Amino acid sequence: MAVPTVAVPPVVPDEAPQTTRNQRDLRWGSPGVYVVAVLLILVMLAPVAYVVIGGFRTNSQITTNPSGWPDPWQAGNYVDVLTGSVFWRQVLNSAIAAGATTIGVVVLGLMASFAIARYRFVGRGALYALFAAGLMFPMTVAITPLYILVRTLGLMNDLSGVILPQIGFALPTTIIILVPFLRAIPAELQEAAAIDGCSRLGFFWRMVLPLSLPGVITVGILAFIGSWNSYLLPLFILNDSDSFTLPLGVQAFASEYSVDTAKVLAFTSLAMLPALVFFSLFERRIVGGLTGAVKG
Repeated sequence: MAVPTVAVPPVVPDEAPQTTRNQRDLRWGSPGVYVVAVLLILVMLAPVAYVVIGGFRTNSQITTNPSGWPDPWQAGNYVDVLTGSVFWRQVLNSAIAAGATTIGVVVLGLMASFAIARYRFVGRGALYALFAAGLMFPMTVAITPLYILVRTLGLMNDLSGVILPQIGFALPTTIIILVPFLRAIPAELQEAAAIDGCSRLGFFWRMVLPLSLPGVITVGILAFIGSWNSYLLPLFILNDSDSFTLPLGVQAFASEYSVDTAKVLAFTSLAMLPALVFFSLFERRIVGGLTGAVKG
């Protein structure tokens, strides 16, 4: 009796090592990408490092060897700037302008975004399109009409003449970011809150604000940094040195102490430090808020 033969399937080589290698390549990426990234980081950080280190040098050291290291290190330039009243007065002016701008942008932007996202009314789409079109008109284009308007209102040499235009020009970005957050809130949640006796204002404070907090933090950070780094508008509005903000103060300080290069570098380093620290601390908040806006 013939014994039936059983076909044995061909042996397939184990692909686990190849799969693991591919996963490792995807996880770590190509070494060339890291080389290019490191080079770009060095190119961007080199000017910042030069300014910071230059503040620890003397004018003679800068003249003798502009690209050298401090020898010896001198902290007197930073001490002179920090112990003077000019720097701290400008820091206070910048903090007031940035804080007031942030509060105004967040409050007005959140209320306008809530109305656009949650209610149906005639012209809602046109209103949203109008705010979206505001992204195409930077403050530079409208600086001359702004100057005439601020002068007519009597707000020259006043921080409010800087704060109000900054709020207006920051609102389009704020609304574009917040509207997707507010639209993503389920309508059933608002209906349930209404059944439980919650008013529209109560729903706004108790439900809308906590759920849209990532977007609110994002627009607040963007408004604060934008106001802190603003230079062109204060340049036109503020003519009194007592009302100068920090970016404008850097230019005035560099003009006054043009022969003292080391002290100018020290002042510039201290002026850019708050924005760098603030942005570094809240970088993840900005990315998370923008990601949520895209998903919404």
